[in-house]
Amino acid sequence: MNKLAIRPVEQADIETTIHGAHTPSWSWLPDEAPLAMPVQSLSAPDAVADVTPATSPRTVAMRRMMLLAGTIALTSLSAITPFYLYARKGWDGTEILAFGIFMVLITAISCWFISGLMGLFVMLRGKDQADLAFSPHPPLPRTRTALLMPLYNEDARASFARLAMIDGSLARLGASSAFDIFVLSDSTKEDAAADERSVFQSFRMTANSKAFYRRRTDNAERKAGNLAEWVRRFGGAYENMIVLDADSTMAGETLLRMVDAMERNPGVGLIQTAPVIIKARTIFARVSQYSVRLYGRVAAAGLAYWTGSESSYWGHNAILRTRAFAACCGLPHLRGRKPFGGHVMSHDVVEAALMRRAGWAVHVTAALDGSWEETPPSITDFIRRDHRWFQGNLQHLGLIGAKGLSPMSRLQLAMGCMAYLSSPLWLASLMVGLFIQMFYPVDWSSFFYILNPQFTPFMLASFLSGVLLIGPKFMGAALVLSRPAELRAFGGRRAIAKGMAAEIALSAILAPILMVANTKAFIQIVSGHDTGWSTQQREADGLAWSDAFRAMRWQMIVGVGFMIPLCVRPDLATWFAPIVLPLLLAAPIVVWTSRVRSGDALAAKGYLVTPVQEGVSVNPAVLHTPRSPLRAVAGGVLAPVAAPAMVPARAPEL
Repeated sequence: MNKLAIRPVEQADIETTIHGAHTPSWSWLPDEAPLAMPVQSLSAPDAVADVTPATSPRTVAMRRMMLLAGTIALTSLSAITPFYLYARKGWDGTEILAFGIFMVLITAISCWFISGLMGLFVMLRGKDQADLAFSPHPPLPRTRTALLMPLYNEDARASFARLAMIDGSLARLGASSAFDIFVLSDSTKEDAAADERSVFQSFRMTANSKAFYRRRTDNAERKAGNLAEWVRRFGGAYENMIVLDADSTMAGETLLRMVDAMERNPGVGLIQTAPVIIKARTIFARVSQYSVRLYGRVAAAGLAYWTGSESSYWGHNAILRTRAFAACCGLPHLRGRKPFGGHVMSHDVVEAALMRRAGWAVHVTAALDGSWEETPPSITDFIRRDHRWFQGNLQHLGLIGAKGLSPMSRLQLAMGCMAYLSSPLWLASLMVGLFIQMFYPVDWSSFFYILNPQFTPFMLASFLSGVLLIGPKFMGAALVLSRPAELRAFGGRRAIAKGMAAEIALSAILAPILMVANTKAFIQIVSGHDTGWSTQQREADGLAWSDAFRAMRWQMIVGVGFMIPLCVRPDLATWFAPIVLPLLLAAPIVVWTSRVRSGDALAAKGYLVTPVQEGVSVNPAVLHTPRSPLRAVAGGVLAPVAAPAMVPARAPEL
């Protein structure tokens, strides 16, 4: 055992340089299997494959027409009231601006609503896996698959515990020999790297699958560069690679179904699962966990329904065909300065678009359970992570016109941008609308309108907007109510009603806070400020009051800013209270929602409680008996051998 141990790194350790990558002598790696990964052109691609994948649904064109027709119908219906109100006395510049912002926002909301409605229709009919037909009893893999977990200054023990869960699940199914585990460290902190090496030694000695570790000292292109470096050095030995995040967990049954689908469909380049959130303790994390668990599948099923084989990639909990990824996804540096230039930050959607450009099928599926992730515990941690994603998605504005991309890929790039641009647009619409109201006299009847509503065009517009915003939540609840086993797992109808009421109320409270945060990020990004690459906070309990007031100062300033015009039009206070009050109370809200004891107390009363499904798929699977070790032959196919070979990149002296 001593000969297999990895000694601690010392200053005297010499780094080796392989294919331009600096690899410390303590890295533990297999024999190299190089795979070319050329840099792609976004302006003059070498080739664009104009082929329809075999897994593309025959009715996909009709599905997209239904999405378009439904979006146009809902948008037109929603636009009647504001058009009538603005047009009755003629249009001025501010009214044209307000109506234009409204149309952009309502179009996006209508599209997401129709997409969710499609997802509910598909899942109620049990057709959510019709396109790929995942096997409930998949055979053992015939090809080798690499499980890749990139790390960046993470909690090593927590990350390796997740890998141990995956490894144990595969061992239970007798499939360990078909999967190799790679921990790809990009950690810049020496204490974090030391913890990784220490924990890895223990993990490797007990793991059922072969486990490898590598730390880069050059963090070029961040996660995308980390994965690309692995592909160029080791990708030739693996038919598939499953990309994880440091907070990812997946069931062995799910992994086998994904590999089986790839083996049966050689034209598929990528399958993205719809992970749900687990281990939430704080109120903020529980809100995210409940919404994703109850509503997320409907949204994912709708996206899968109309995108077909031209879907998206979210960067983790997905399986990719290694040679397809290598041939298509070498990302170029973007022209210009940061934040819009440089390396591609939100690389996943771009990689999916490039794979589809080359003719590979890209699928999202809501049919597979057993895919989990975790979420930041507080609003401030979430905002910090979200700002990096915001910058990455804004980069996509310059990539929508890249040569050779399919219309569906361009649409999904635009939708990703809109998911973040909706916040500054929402704030702009509130400000413009309030400005317009300053030219009208005080009308106290509007102050009490909510107590005595009447059927008017304004009420109709308000009702329709509410349906579009919270309708997808009721779609998710309808799905659970239609499935007795899931209904029992959620605690019954009463528990779902309590959970939904709490989630809707808390989401409404948090929405203005996130609106201001994203607007601030937008201003910083367009003014040339790079958000950088910070370590994600995955576990915390509570936020100090001083930190909360400092982090929420802009929310409170905006809240005070809204109060000034409301002093002129106090009759509008009831309508702006859901926006202004959360902004003024942002700091206390952040502190309250970041505490574990607050979240546990809420759960103890039956609010925001979700079924526990960590580590095991609820779908049945054949339990395979363990088999002999395997080796790769041509094309990554597996064959039995006498014993596995594990060779360190550079053998340590003992």
